[in-house]
Amino acid sequence: MAAVVAQPVHYFGLRTGVTNNLFFIDEQTVIYPCGNNCVRYNIDQRWQTFIPGTEKSQNMQALAISANRRYLAVSENDEKATITVYDLQHEPGRKRKILSGGDIPTQEFVCMAFSHNSKYLIGQAGGPEWTLIFWLWEKQKVMATVTTSGSTNSVTQVSFNPYDNTQICVSGAGVFKLFRYSEGALKLGHSRVESINVLCHAWMTEEQVIAGTDTGRLLVFESGDLRREINITTKPVPQDTHRQVEKKTTEDIMVEGGRSKPCITAIISYCMGFACSMGPGAIYLFNKTEEKDSYMQTKEIRIPTDPCSFEPSHAEHQEITTMCICPSEEILAISTDGGQLYSINLSSADMSKMEQARFDFLAQSFHSKPITGLSICMCKPLIATSSLDHSVRIWNFETNVLELYKTFEEEAHSVALHPSGLFVLVGFSDKLRLMNLLVDDICTFKEFTVHGCPECSFSHGGHLFAAVNRNIIHIYSVTTFENILNLKGHDGKVGAIAWTPDDSRLVSCGMDGAVYKWDTRSSKLETACVLKSCSYTGVAISTDIRNIFAIGTDHTLKEIQDCQILREVSSDDVAYTSITMSHSGRVIFTGTCSGTIRVIKYPLPIHRDWIEYQCHCGPITKMVVTYDDRFLVTVSEDGSLSVWKIVDKEGRGLQRDKEMVYTEEILITKSDLEEMNQNLLELKTQVEALKMENEYQLHLKDMNYRETIKDISEKFNQQLESIKTKTQVMKAEKEKQELAHLAAITELTKKHNKELQDLESSSCQKLMLDNEKYQKLQNKCQSMQQDYEKQLTSIEESKGRALDELTHFYDAKLQEKIQFFSQCQDKARQSVQEFDELNRQIEEVGDQEILNLQVNYEKELHTERDTNQSLKEEAGTLKQKLGSLQKEISNKCTKKERLEQEQQKLHGVISSVEKDIMGLQRAISERDEIIQNKELTVFNLKRRNGEMEKLMFFLDDNITELKYQIEQQENEIKEMKEIIGEMKTELNQFHQKRTQLDLTISNMKLKLASTDKEKQKEMQRVSNMEAYVRCFQADLHNTKAFFEEPKRLKEHLKKLYNHYIPPDDVAEKTVVEEDVLRAHHRHRQILERKLATVEVKMARDAEVQRRDHVRIIKENGSLIKEVNELRVELQVARAKLHNYKMQTVKTKMSKQQSSSDCNVESPRDSAGSQAAQNVEAEQIIHLQSLEIQRLRQEILGQGLNTSPPSSIIKLPALNPGAHLTVFHSTTCEGTL
Repeated sequence: MAAVVAQPVHYFGLRTGVTNNLFFIDEQTVIYPCGNNCVRYNIDQRWQTFIPGTEKSQNMQALAISANRRYLAVSENDEKATITVYDLQHEPGRKRKILSGGDIPTQEFVCMAFSHNSKYLIGQAGGPEWTLIFWLWEKQKVMATVTTSGSTNSVTQVSFNPYDNTQICVSGAGVFKLFRYSEGALKLGHSRVESINVLCHAWMTEEQVIAGTDTGRLLVFESGDLRREINITTKPVPQDTHRQVEKKTTEDIMVEGGRSKPCITAIISYCMGFACSMGPGAIYLFNKTEEKDSYMQTKEIRIPTDPCSFEPSHAEHQEITTMCICPSEEILAISTDGGQLYSINLSSADMSKMEQARFDFLAQSFHSKPITGLSICMCKPLIATSSLDHSVRIWNFETNVLELYKTFEEEAHSVALHPSGLFVLVGFSDKLRLMNLLVDDICTFKEFTVHGCPECSFSHGGHLFAAVNRNIIHIYSVTTFENILNLKGHDGKVGAIAWTPDDSRLVSCGMDGAVYKWDTRSSKLETACVLKSCSYTGVAISTDIRNIFAIGTDHTLKEIQDCQILREVSSDDVAYTSITMSHSGRVIFTGTCSGTIRVIKYPLPIHRDWIEYQCHCGPITKMVVTYDDRFLVTVSEDGSLSVWKIVDKEGRGLQRDKEMVYTEEILITKSDLEEMNQNLLELKTQVEALKMENEYQLHLKDMNYRETIKDISEKFNQQLESIKTKTQVMKAEKEKQELAHLAAITELTKKHNKELQDLESSSCQKLMLDNEKYQKLQNKCQSMQQDYEKQLTSIEESKGRALDELTHFYDAKLQEKIQFFSQCQDKARQSVQEFDELNRQIEEVGDQEILNLQVNYEKELHTERDTNQSLKEEAGTLKQKLGSLQKEISNKCTKKERLEQEQQKLHGVISSVEKDIMGLQRAISERDEIIQNKELTVFNLKRRNGEMEKLMFFLDDNITELKYQIEQQENEIKEMKEIIGEMKTELNQFHQKRTQLDLTISNMKLKLASTDKEKQKEMQRVSNMEAYVRCFQADLHNTKAFFEEPKRLKEHLKKLYNHYIPPDDVAEKTVVEEDVLRAHHRHRQILERKLATVEVKMARDAEVQRRDHVRIIKENGSLIKEVNELRVELQVARAKLHNYKMQTVKTKMSKQQSSSDCNVESPRDSAGSQAAQNVEAEQIIHLQSLEIQRLRQEILGQGLNTSPPSSIIKLPALNPGAHLTVFHSTTCEGTL
């Protein structure tokens, strides 16, 4: 392989025609297709990494990125459509899986989508089948397939429901369908939109999808049904107001044809709502409103005009194909059908102020049509390109930035940069123009009458330039602009030209199959090589001017010397379209019609020996190597430009004789310079005036703030003093009330304790009586269980005997079957022996064929070993060359270190300037902080003033809240009573079910007894029959004595016949009896099965009943606890309410005392208040005693309804210091 390799550095361009060709990987990184690669581009740092396409695949159809932004799916098609999944966490993207349709014939995948959990992938195959394939992509497993459309209707988008990984939406021309994956298949939901052409859709909620049509309609679907339409007005939204989006019913949408509006090609949803494209160059933002499923049109964003174009409005008419939003939903990016990328910051201040915003270029402007010309210069790191999109662009390959561009009225067919980098020569369809490269413009300087110039080139010295006009080459002087020479000799169109390094010769090739070398001083033809069978398209010349390299339509690379073809290298049936050679003369670079770059070492190899790189998706039109041999630049018909770094195998650059030093001169007109100076002076004066105004305004604000702070502080101090006096008075009153309430509470607790003790003694006596009753019932239950166990043992013994007899009978049958099985085995052995003999004969024939093949392959192995030894010798020579190259690289490293030192010095100067800027910024920020602190102090003082006003109404609010809490507690007590009543009804239902089960058990036992009697009768009949058979066997045995006397034998047999065989009527009776017995036997078996199932059900029901009873008892205990807690809370609330009433009475009394001079009535009022307190306390005690009696009655009622207790659970007391014990238990499962 060649010792020199190429590494991609930067791509300029966007590949259109790819579905979903723009995605965000993170906040600052996007990925998009360019050429035959996927480019990962960082917006801030402007670096790129690349994911190359698969070999021999030229048609990239669609992209898809997972929800976690880790995996990228790329759809390509060569002979068969495939989907490649890349892992974006690795640099470069690591290929994970390659998916295909399997047995389904697929030529392309038009769109794809990942599920929200990134485990599943769907791919929509193209027509006419339109098959949707559902993969578990990590295992390369096809989960399901389904046909989504007919042969006439196309599908444009598929997507997963972000809330449900099993639901899929498919939209297209007359197609809007929802599929759900279940039971290993994709099942279609409800859908009916045959007459609507849906171009795009987006999921808003779990059931809602918004779709855009080709007539500019926004349709809202819910669960697959069309519900309404969102009307859009293309007028700008007025400031500080919003329009409510109108809604229509489904019937109006289906009937109404819709107005003629631009089509909606892209929709994307985000947290605030959604964004959709509305015609060429426009996007509308819709935000959610407070109403359900309602959206409000808020912003209009448009693509800006192109100031460098002869038609500035042409850029606004681009159709938006893809939209994407960054993970934080701050940046919105779009791609257009014109091959451009735009973005806008949704969270910026300018965006919030303006109603109609404008996009900015995401990176820079790209070519939108095939690139026809390419050129570089010697003194500057510039690249010039011309394109059929009427534009000429100047790029910088060091900074990877578009320096300058301009569009014209005519198509540009060729371009050439002057070595100084100050002039550019462009061949238009009408004229050849020499133009100046100014700071911000490209201006025409001189025009030449050369129509449709396909090739033009400056000489290396820059004093001449050559231009092609069909089959004539014109050479002009750059200083005098005169036509010095006209080179005539080609019979067909000239395909390419190239100057020699010393500008003394010019090499040309043409469609007539001729390659000529011209003397540019005398216009003489020095050498000619003509091959009529080949039309040449590209030519290059070696550094020693001896050899010429040409490519053409015969798919070969030719090396020509002295009018003769020295070598030809075949291209493997791929046409070469362009060629260039490094200035060191070590490497030749060729471009192919498939868009690949080939690196071929020089001298040219005999056999196929090159490195091939995936680059463009169309034929490479031009390629050139920079003068320092650092970079390779290529352009293509796909409108993209690529820059490659030329290094050796170890990653080091090629050795150069001289280091390139680039100049920094620029051209500017005198008028532009004067305007710039005037603008600078005006801006300086404006800055000084603004400084003076800002200082004066700051001084005024400081004065105003000081005065306001003084006033506020004085008011605040006065309010604080008044509040302190009020709080002291309130604290004194609070202490007095607390002492009075403590005394009342102690008296109430003593009374309650006495009553509780009485209640406990009475309840304990009742519970003891209930316990004695329970023990008596338990003894009865145990005696009943013993009787049933005895009966069951007797039944089991009788069943065991019957089983033994049946086993003997079936053992005899088993022996007969075993004998039959042994006979079958013997037959199988014979058949196996015959099969083994056939196999042995077949194996002998196969062994002979294997030996013959082994001998042939061993001969081939010896020949390959000899070739390997020769290759090892060649590798040794290459290692020696590598050592010499490493020495040269070390010399270059020393030079590089010197340059780095100079670069560090420049960085020091830059850092000092940046420090001065930072100092000025800090001063500004400090002043801003002082202003903010003053504003905060004012705000805090206002807030404190509001809080003190709220404290004035605090007591009134507390009183209302306590009243509301008391009402809530009373409602809760009522609800608890209702729950207790429901529990009682459930208990009654359980008792009824138990009685029913007991009745069924008794019925089944009676049936079991009847079956036992029938079984005994059957056993007796069987024993009688066995005795009858024995007698018959004995009589038959006695007939042996009459074998020699036939007459006596006949008589004896007649007697046996009359004795043992009954008449016909008797036989019929026996047959009938046997049928009756069989039916009886079947009926008995059915009853036995039913009995077994009933027993199982009884056991389950008994267990369920036991659990329910335990649950009910636990719930009763928890309810009693809650009732006690609610009572305590009610008492506390009533006490608090009483306290507040007393406080209000006291405040009124104090006001009356201050108003009146009478001091005699105060003791009477206090005595009246004490009497009111005593009356209220007696009422509370009376109510509590009534509630205790009611609860006691409920407990007694529950004790009578439920069965007697077997365990004791201690319930919480009604008040602290007293306890109530309640006995309860579960009922016994065996009671009748």
